[in-house]
Amino acid sequence: MTKQYLKPLALALAVSAALTLGACGKQEPAANAPAGTASTAPAASSTTAAADLGKSIFDVSELGDSALACQDFNGFVNAKWVAANPIPADRTRWGAFDQLAEASLNTQHDIVDKAAKGAATAKAGSIEQKIGLLFQSGMDEAAIEKAGFDPIKPKLDAIAGLKNGGDVADYITKSYVGGDGQVFAFGSGADFQHADMQIAYANEAGLGLPTKDYYSDAKYKDIRDAYVDYIAKALELTGVAEADAKKQAADVLAFETQLAAASLSRVDERDPKNQYHFVSVKDADRATPHFSWEKFFVAQGVTVDKGFSLSQPKFFAEFDKLLAKAPIAQWQAYLRFHTIDDASNYLGKNFQDNKFAFYGKTLSGQPEQKARWKRVLGAVNGSMGEALGQLYVAEMFKPEAKARAQELVDNVRNALKARIQNLDWMSDETKTKAIAKWDTFLPKIGYPDKWRDWSGLNVTGDNYYGNVMAAAKFNYDYDIAKIGKPTDRKEWGMTPQTVNAYYNPTDNTINFPAAILQPPFFDAKADDGINYGGIGAVIGHEASHGFDDEGSQFDGAGNNVNWWSKADREKFDARTDKLVAQFDAYTPIKDKPDAHVNGKLTLGENIGDLGGLNAAYDALQVALKKNPEEAGKQIDGYTQDQRFFLNWARVWRGSIREKQAVLQLNTDPHAPASLRAIGAPSNMPAFASAFQCKPGDAMVRADDKQVKIW
Repeated sequence: MTKQYLKPLALALAVSAALTLGACGKQEPAANAPAGTASTAPAASSTTAAADLGKSIFDVSELGDSALACQDFNGFVNAKWVAANPIPADRTRWGAFDQLAEASLNTQHDIVDKAAKGAATAKAGSIEQKIGLLFQSGMDEAAIEKAGFDPIKPKLDAIAGLKNGGDVADYITKSYVGGDGQVFAFGSGADFQHADMQIAYANEAGLGLPTKDYYSDAKYKDIRDAYVDYIAKALELTGVAEADAKKQAADVLAFETQLAAASLSRVDERDPKNQYHFVSVKDADRATPHFSWEKFFVAQGVTVDKGFSLSQPKFFAEFDKLLAKAPIAQWQAYLRFHTIDDASNYLGKNFQDNKFAFYGKTLSGQPEQKARWKRVLGAVNGSMGEALGQLYVAEMFKPEAKARAQELVDNVRNALKARIQNLDWMSDETKTKAIAKWDTFLPKIGYPDKWRDWSGLNVTGDNYYGNVMAAAKFNYDYDIAKIGKPTDRKEWGMTPQTVNAYYNPTDNTINFPAAILQPPFFDAKADDGINYGGIGAVIGHEASHGFDDEGSQFDGAGNNVNWWSKADREKFDARTDKLVAQFDAYTPIKDKPDAHVNGKLTLGENIGDLGGLNAAYDALQVALKKNPEEAGKQIDGYTQDQRFFLNWARVWRGSIREKQAVLQLNTDPHAPASLRAIGAPSNMPAFASAFQCKPGDAMVRADDKQVKIW
C-alpha cells in the first residue's frame, strides 16, 4: 500500500484540519483500529424541554476542588477521572475520544462478526458478504501462518531481478498500477488554482521514521538504532542471512536519510505553497530525467491534460538523483524492506510482532498489541471503511438525526458570521470577502448522501493479504479515476463511524460524521450548555478552520488565492503570533521540561479551538435568550455558562504515555489534549466571568497576551 505520509492534497488538508489527535508515526491506515464509536443516543436538538433541565447528564462528582477552576481548569474537571482510568495496555493514550472509539470497535465488531458468520448465505456481491469474507480471512490465523511470506514472494523476486535505475523506475510504475506504490505518494486532489476540477498530485513520502529530524538529530540515535534492528529482523524473516540483513538495514537507513534531507519539516508541510507545484508532463520529465512521468501516467491509465502537481520539487530531484546514482543493491534493500514492512500486518505472527516491537513499543510506548479482532477490524476499515459505515449507519444512526444536528450547525455558523461582521481589526473590504467565503460553506452531517459502489472488488474468505491488496488496488483505481473530472463537494474524507470532524479548504466543506453526534458531544437529554460546549464547539472549530492560518489562504470556491488586504493580513498574523507564543511556552511532559509544544505546527488547530469556542459560546447566548426562564436555572449547582466550559474540558480529558507524548509533539498538528482544555478558555473573558476568576489567576491571560482572532 502507498505510504501516504503526505496524503493526496485535498484529503491531506482536510485531515490536517480535523478536530482530534491524528495518528503519529509510520503506520499503514488499514493496520490501525479506526477512530470510530457507537452512537448510543440519537443526535440531539439544540433546544431542550424544560422537564429535562433538572436531570444531570454531567457527573459533577468527578470534579475536583472548585478553587482549582481558575488555576488549572483541566485538573479541576479531569484529574479525578484520569486518576481512576489508567491507560489500557493496548493503547498509548486514554480519554473521552478513546472511550468512544472503544465503544465503536465493539459495535463494529458485532457488525463484521455477523457478516462473517453470514457470508456463505449473504447475497452474492453485497457489501455484507465482502466485509464478512474480508474479516473472516483476517481472523483465519492458521491459513495466514501456513502461507508464511509466500504472498509477497513474487514482489521480492521482482526486486531481486532489478539491475539498474531504469529497472527501479519501471518497478515503481508497475507497483503503482497494483495499488502498491513506493517512495512517493500519488493520487487525486482539487487543483489549488481551479478547485472545481481534480488533478493528479505526486507528493513526497517514503520514510519509515516519523519526521526528517529523526534521521539527523542526535537525540533520536537510539530510535535510529532500533529502526535498523527492526529492518534487519524484517529481512531475516524472509530468509536473508543475518550478516547480510544488517548490511542491508544500514543501507536502508542511509537511503532514507538522503530522502529525509530533501523532505519538508512538519511545519513547512502545512504551507500551501509547499503543497502545490503545477507542471506539464514534459517539464516534470525534465525535472526527473531518470523517471518518466509520461510512461507512469500511461501505465496508470490516467490522462493528464495541461499538467499535474509535482508538489515538492526538492524531494523529487533527490529521488531522481538516487535513481541515477544509488547502487542497485541499496535500492533493492530499500524496496525489499518496505515491501515486507507494508505487508507485515497481514502476514504471520512473527512479522506482526516484529513491526509492533518497533512502532508500538519503542516508538510509542504501547505495552501490548491490540487484540487480533481489533487489528483485523482496522484492516476492514482501511479497505472498505465507507461500506462498513453504511452498515454502521443503518444500525446506529437514523436519518432524522441529520435534521436535529443541522439546527446546531446553523446556529453556530451564524454566530461565527456575526463575529466576523463585528471584528474591530478587519477592514470592510476584507470582511465582505470573508463573509462571501462563509456563505459558500457546505456542512455535511452524519454520512454521505450517496454511498460508494463496491462492485468490482472481489474478496475471498481464505486470502487475507490478497484481499487487502485487492482492496488497495480497487481504492487506488477509484481515486485516480477522479483525475480530470469535476470535484464532488459531497464526497466524504472520513467514514461515518469515525469520532472526529474535519474541514476541507479545497472544497470549503465542514464535515461531522455520525459517530461524533453522541455524548459527551451531543446528547438528546442534555441542556444547551452541555451541547454547545461539546458539539457546538466542534462545529465552530471546523468552521473556524476556514479562517485559520492555512484555510484563510483559500477562497470560498476552494482556490488558493489571496482575498486579504495587506494591512488586514498583517493584523491577522500579529494576532496568530500571540497564539503561537502561548503554545510555544507549554511544556506538557512532566519529566521533560525542555519538550515544548510547537506553536507553529499546532497553530491551525489552536485557531480552530479559539474561534470555535467563542462562536459556540455566542450561539449559546442566543439560544438562552430565547428561553430566559430556563437560562437562569442552575443544574447541579452550575450555570449554563459554567456547564458550557465544563463540557469543553471534559471532551479533552485523558492521559498519554510519555513516548507517545514525545511523538505527538514532533508530528501532530494538534496540541496535547490537556492543553486544549485550557488554551482557548484562558483567552476568553466569558470564562473568567463564569468562574469568577481574577487577573493574575493562571486561567486568565493578561490583557497584552490575551488572544482574540475570530
